[in-house]
Amino acid sequence: MAIERGKSGSISSRKAGKTDRRKSPNREERSEEKSGKAPDESRSERGPEKPRYTGNKEPFSKFSKQKYFKKEKEESAEKPKFKRKDSAFSKKKTDKFFDSKNIKPEGTSRPETREVTDETRLNKYIASSGICSRREADKLIAQGMVTVNGEVITQMGVKIKPTDVVTYGGEKLKFQKFVYLLMNKPKNIITTSDDPQGRQTVMDILANTVKERIYPVGRLDRMTTGLLLLTNDGDLAKKLAHPKFKVQKVYHVTLTKPVTKTDMIKLTKGVKLEDGLAMADAASYVGDGTLKNEIGISLHSGKNRVIRRMMEELGYVVSKLDRVSFGGLTKKTVPRGKWRELTEREVGMLKMIG
Repeated sequence: MAIERGKSGSISSRKAGKTDRRKSPNREERSEEKSGKAPDESRSERGPEKPRYTGNKEPFSKFSKQKYFKKEKEESAEKPKFKRKDSAFSKKKTDKFFDSKNIKPEGTSRPETREVTDETRLNKYIASSGICSRREADKLIAQGMVTVNGEVITQMGVKIKPTDVVTYGGEKLKFQKFVYLLMNKPKNIITTSDDPQGRQTVMDILANTVKERIYPVGRLDRMTTGLLLLTNDGDLAKKLAHPKFKVQKVYHVTLTKPVTKTDMIKLTKGVKLEDGLAMADAASYVGDGTLKNEIGISLHSGKNRVIRRMMEELGYVVSKLDRVSFGGLTKKTVPRGKWRELTEREVGMLKMIG
């Protein structure tokens, strides 16, 4: 290593023979030396040297860049700015009336508010009154059996106001909220809203405690006990009663004699009745199977007295018939002859069927 002392007295060390970078020739000079051409001749062949930055008097240095961008920023600030209109759901527009700057002095007029009208479709209004479903309401409207404010309406999709008077068969209809009840029906009770013979019905059990006009979903014969739904939701009632949606119903059947395994298989394969083939989805003995005269049957058929007729066709007599489940609902917490309202969760579960 060679040690050199500069004018300032500092000591610097370099490798011997290594030139100083500050005094090293530029690339053009080195390339010219390698090619063996003089500097002037090589430039003349390439043409006149072009300036590095066109359009500017001086090249960009650190300070000239700051000066240039500062000038550009000032020019853009002078230009008028056009703001985009806020959408109906933008934050600026929704917060407009909550800003303290927008508070108007007393005596100034407030912005006009649009009057809200609570209109309902006519078929929905009729269905909510508890006389039929929406589809059946459309048929009544098409037949000209419904009037609104004394005028017969036959057009579909008509909307009415709460102040309008709707009549059907000369009777004024009332828009009611939907009610859903679960009843544990006792024996010797008719499953209907009115009996011409004066026998006790399921409506008598309610004893006018429900203001809305409700009716049973499906039917249980007079001697059958168990779970029964009542509602004024016509659309839901029709869906639950239709066999197309396969709403499961489970029955506890007590017979006068034991049921053989062969007949248990016949119940699931199908029993031929007068109105067609009736088939159970499942059939099994109750409990541990020691009592062969008590069985459980699950089916979705909507035929009248279907279980009693199936067992009679196989040679059995039903002594007790109790519905223990309907559409996933049970009557565990409801004593015989009592009822309760369905929860929102239970109503939602029924509406999701199908």
